[in-house]
Amino acid sequence: MTTQPNNRMILRSSPESENESLLTVKAFLKENYPGFNMILEKNDSVWKALAGVDKEGFTIFAPNAGALVALGESKKQQLLDPRNLETTQKVGAYHVIAETVTAEQLFNAGGVVTLGGTVAVERSRTGGFMGVGGKEDGGVTINGAKVVRTTALGNGLVHEVDGLVSPNILWRYMDQLRIPGSR
Repeated sequence: MTTQPNNRMILRSSPESENESLLTVKAFLKENYPGFNMILEKNDSVWKALAGVDKEGFTIFAPNAGALVALGESKKQQLLDPRNLETTQKVGAYHVIAETVTAEQLFNAGGVVTLGGTVAVERSRTGGFMGVGGKEDGGVTINGAKVVRTTALGNGLVHEVDGLVSPNILWRYMDQLRIPGSR
């Protein structure tokens, strides 16, 4: 254990405990978010970033089952298509931050930098008509996906969201693989 200049205690862990932490995260995602886990398990760079969770912690935005149902069957198939591996990895990377970011920090932020890139953060609103006249409800959205609940997992957080966090532009890359005569 060492003390940093800001008097924050940092526990140094052994490689065995880092591996154990990573296995805990993988098991949690597999059990609670199996659809999202299928996306993340294809991304070695995300798991390498999460392997160092003892340092700064981690934050994962895990789309719930309803978010994946809302995608539709064709988009789910695009995510699983091996020809879209690079784009699927990018989608997964947009759901992970290599440090702990609480819901309160999200609420006060204008955006976050994920492993995939910058994502807009806004305060969620209810009521109104077509986005006008609504009132803040105390929640937060990440690129339009509302944080439903937060689970502490070791020194990290898993924020369950009701949609994908990744930008819609990534679907254009996947759509380019719709070659006539292919399925």
